[in-house]
Amino acid sequence: MRLRLPRFRLVRPVVPRFHYAPKANGKPDPGEVVWAWVPYEEDPSQGKDRPVLVIGTEGRKLLALFLTSRDHDIDAAQQSRSGREWMDIGAGPWDRRRRPSEVRLNRLLHLDPKVVRREGAALPKDVFDAVLEAARPYL
Repeated sequence: MRLRLPRFRLVRPVVPRFHYAPKANGKPDPGEVVWAWVPYEEDPSQGKDRPVLVIGTEGRKLLALFLTSRDHDIDAAQQSRSGREWMDIGAGPWDRRRRPSEVRLNRLLHLDPKVVRREGAALPKDVFDAVLEAARPYL
């Protein structure tokens, strides 16, 4: 009688990859602002459709930071005490009214590309690089 040993499959760890690679192809790419459903921190069963900056990938998932047009500069100290870190990125075509936007640096979202609703625009590379540098301590 021959003994059968179980087969093992090598599983490679999924490593996050942060990079700038926008392509005008209708698919969400790192460096682009796209729209997706973002759950609220206080109640993940609720949320809203909002712009997010795709900053990388992790396997098939997109890594993103969400944007807001609300100005947090006036209450920056209170925001920081509450654990929320923001960075101004200016205005862009992702907002119909071209309002200045801020990106939340310390809340990384893992998104399925299928939940992305539409492309907004590619962020300039220098702005993307500045966001990535500012967000690194939280990633």
